[in-house]
Amino acid sequence: MYILGISAYFHDSAAALIKDGKIVAAAQEERFTRKKHDHTFPVNAIKYCLKHENITVSDIDCITFYDKPLLKFERILETSLAYAPKGLKTFLMAMPLWLKEKLWVASQIRKNIADLEYTGEILFTEHHQSHAASAFYPSPFKKAAFLTLDGVGEWATNSFGVGYDNKIEIQQELNFPHSLGLLYSAFTYFTGFKVNSGEYKVMGLAPYGEPKYVSTIYEHLIDLKDDGSFKLNMEYFDFCAGLKMTSSKFDELFDGPPRVPESELTQREMDLARSVQEVTEEIMLRMARNVKKETGADNLVLAGGVALNCVGNGRLLREGPFENIWIQPAAGDAGGALGSALYAYYHCYDNKRQITKGKDSQSGTYLGPEYSDKHIEQYLDINQIEYQQVQSDELCEIVGGLLADGNILGWFQGRMEFGPRALGARSIIGDPRSTEMQSVMNLKIKYRESFRPFAPSILAEHASEYFQLEADSPYMMFVAPIKEKFRINMTDEQEKLFGIEKLNVPRSTIPAVTHVDYSARIQTVHEDTNPLYYKMIQAFHKQTGCPIVINTSFNVRGEPIVCSPEDAYRCFMRTEMDYLIMGNYIVAKNKQIPLLQDTNWMEEFELD
Repeated sequence: MYILGISAYFHDSAAALIKDGKIVAAAQEERFTRKKHDHTFPVNAIKYCLKHENITVSDIDCITFYDKPLLKFERILETSLAYAPKGLKTFLMAMPLWLKEKLWVASQIRKNIADLEYTGEILFTEHHQSHAASAFYPSPFKKAAFLTLDGVGEWATNSFGVGYDNKIEIQQELNFPHSLGLLYSAFTYFTGFKVNSGEYKVMGLAPYGEPKYVSTIYEHLIDLKDDGSFKLNMEYFDFCAGLKMTSSKFDELFDGPPRVPESELTQREMDLARSVQEVTEEIMLRMARNVKKETGADNLVLAGGVALNCVGNGRLLREGPFENIWIQPAAGDAGGALGSALYAYYHCYDNKRQITKGKDSQSGTYLGPEYSDKHIEQYLDINQIEYQQVQSDELCEIVGGLLADGNILGWFQGRMEFGPRALGARSIIGDPRSTEMQSVMNLKIKYRESFRPFAPSILAEHASEYFQLEADSPYMMFVAPIKEKFRINMTDEQEKLFGIEKLNVPRSTIPAVTHVDYSARIQTVHEDTNPLYYKMIQAFHKQTGCPIVINTSFNVRGEPIVCSPEDAYRCFMRTEMDYLIMGNYIVAKNKQIPLLQDTNWMEEFELD
């Protein structure tokens, strides 16, 4: 039985295909169109899913959509009326797209599936049902509580309940406009970053600040209860009626207007980021404790955009009441495509669920396209790109040596990751021992803000040696402190530094992956999940004594993660990476001819 899940029209359109309960393919539309967070109907992602299984749309038994457009339209209409006449402008701007596309999802599906008209069944799941299903069904648990947290679906902004065997039940919801995701997005907007894509920048900026505004947030913005439920004071927000996230009262409360995007970051923005991050973590902890109290479950699964807050996840792991936590790696709207398909297969069609104890069914989330060595060689030859071909058993030793010599590499191998994290299939990698690597990779490779931290990919068996991590973290979903024995204590003079001045102070023996608060966003690498990536890190470990490499996504700022060899080579040539490793082929930058007519390439991308 094939079920195709779709998310579209709001953020990160995607498609996911399951066969008899097994996840066989999934991808975001942005990877094919090269438009970051592409929200259009995911025609290319659907075509990929069908091609991967060598089927046509006629082989699909059911198509699912990740939310209910009529309910969402009801919320927009009721909100606009409630805030009339102020909300009229927003309503009129939204209506053309709603009336043209968003209300007619079923007809859009039937007309747009791989150029063939689909005649089978179409099911619509509620937004938070999709999130809950994406968290529970791929998890390694027969029974688990789920907690979903995002901006807003139809009406719900978060929910909790229980999954057992092949069924899920939502027990309680918090409804719009009271939303943890929208609270965080308001601060994302106010600190000068792009809503729905810059939230992780706020999280990365937070350790540079002080929690100066925490009491102000509690006193004026949010009425927080012991069980984690809350109400926002809508006098300070404008997302219900206007075109901004915050109102003029927000400006008065936080010492002036929002930061102008791309302008200099000040201590205020750092303090705002730290403050909203601490409030978010407290809300997550209170919610988790309440979920434990209400469900009695030992296991917790998470999804929704807020579940990508890996700092909060790390605190849940260390301080929360659950024995085990599993988080959907595509926790945002893209994962809703997968969740809706799984919900239909298990909950609606009542199919039996197979569970492998201790192991999830997400296959490392390596669910996207892959390219054979033959395809890669043809691309290189056709485009007259100079390369060196090596044997498979030589590749990892060579790459380990290149990293040890301080080179920065583009690593393009196997199936592309589904979700926002590069996990060793479409990654840029480097030596974490270098004191200069973070700055070089941010400014000369990624072309992004210097404060942004990088993640360590570590051989799983060494994770507990380096980090205070109490769980596996294959999807880079947990931040944990580095252990004391690897830390470098600050001098008295360094202790006096504030804000971004802290950036260039080495914090550990692996400074390139150690944030200013001695933490890291960890990916544990397993041999059975990604054997080549594991073997490469193992080779680096053998040569250097360090079982860790820097791992950041293979893209530049404003660009989606690369998908194809063409994307990879173009990104490689636009940056100061030293080598590109695609399959068994090594491409050296110093042997390449510069790209022609590519001087204004950054204008292609919308900076986030």
